[in-house]
Amino acid sequence: MNDHYIDVCNGDADGLCAVVQWRLHAPQTARLVTGLKRDIALLERVSASRGDQLLVCDLSLRRNRAALLRLLEAGVSVRYFDHHKVDDIPVHPLLDAHIDVASGACTSLLVDRYLGGRFRAWALVGAFGDNLTTVAHGLALTLGLSLEDRGRLQTLGESINYNAYGDSEQDVHMAPGRLYEMMLRYRDPLDFLQHEVVGQELDALRQDDMRRARALPPYLQHARGSVYLLPDAAWSRRVSGSLANFLAAAQPPQAHALLTATAAGDFRVSVRAPLRTQAGAAEFCRQFGGDGRAGAAGIDHLPAAQLERFIEVFSATRWTDGPAVAAAS
Repeated sequence: MNDHYIDVCNGDADGLCAVVQWRLHAPQTARLVTGLKRDIALLERVSASRGDQLLVCDLSLRRNRAALLRLLEAGVSVRYFDHHKVDDIPVHPLLDAHIDVASGACTSLLVDRYLGGRFRAWALVGAFGDNLTTVAHGLALTLGLSLEDRGRLQTLGESINYNAYGDSEQDVHMAPGRLYEMMLRYRDPLDFLQHEVVGQELDALRQDDMRRARALPPYLQHARGSVYLLPDAAWSRRVSGSLANFLAAAQPPQAHALLTATAAGDFRVSVRAPLRTQAGAAEFCRQFGGDGRAGAAGIDHLPAAQLERFIEVFSATRWTDGPAVAAAS
C-alpha cells in the first residue's frame, strides 16, 4: 500500500462511484478512508505529510474545514470534489477544489464532468443513488443505454446507497470499503452486475426492508408533508434513506421527515425537501443542529424532548421554490 496516495469519501453510492471513476482514470494503489453515510468528518482520521496526495469526494467542506486546513498547511496536495453547501472555499496553492452546490449536481457527476464522461456509467450509478433520477436518465441517453440497462443501473445505485445506512458496519450487508474494492475491478457497472452477486443481494435486502417500512403508518401527514417514526432496529437504520427517497419520488409536492429511534432514546433524522422545489432541507435541519444539502439533509441527534417542537416547526415550514434540476452536460 502506498500511503503517499489517500482517497477519502463518503461510503454512499455517490462517494464510492466518484472515487471509482477517478481511480479508473488514474490507476494508483491508494489507501481508502471511508465510512457509513453519517461518517462525515472523515478528514479528521487522515494522517498525511508533505508530498502526499489526497483525493476527497462527497464530504462536506463545512464539516471538514479545520482538518483540511491542517493537511494543507502540512504540505499535502488535496483534490476536492463535492456538492454540499459551503460558506467559502479556502484559497491555497495545494487545494484543487471542484464544488458545485446546484440541486442537479452530485459528486459523481462533478467527477464525470472533469473526466469528460470517460466512465459515465459509474457516474450514473452515483447519481441514481443520490436520487437524481431525472438527471441520471437524461445523461444516460448520451450512452445509448436501453431502458432495461438504465433500470439496472438505477437499482444498483439505490442498493449501494442503501448499504451505507446504519449506526455501525454490523447494521449493513457489506463494509463500504470492501464494496469499493469490488466495484473498482470493473470499468463498466453492468459488468459488475454480471459477475458479482452483491448487487442482487443488496437489492433483495433493500426490498425486504422497504416492505417493512412501507407497512408503517405516518406519525403525521398533511398537505405539505409527512413525518414517520421508525423503531430502533437494524432494518430501520438501513432503510431510512431508501424510504425517504421513495416518499420524495412518490409525493413530489411534499416534504418528508424520517425519525429513527436510537438505543439512547433520541432520534436520527433524514429530511427530504419536496422534489419539486429541491430547497430548504439543510436550512431546516440546521435549526436542530443538523446539516446537508438543499434537497436532502439530516440531524444526527434529536433529543426526544424536542420531538414535538420538531414536528411543529416541520409542519409550519413553507418549502420555497429552488432552482430547477437541470441535466448535466
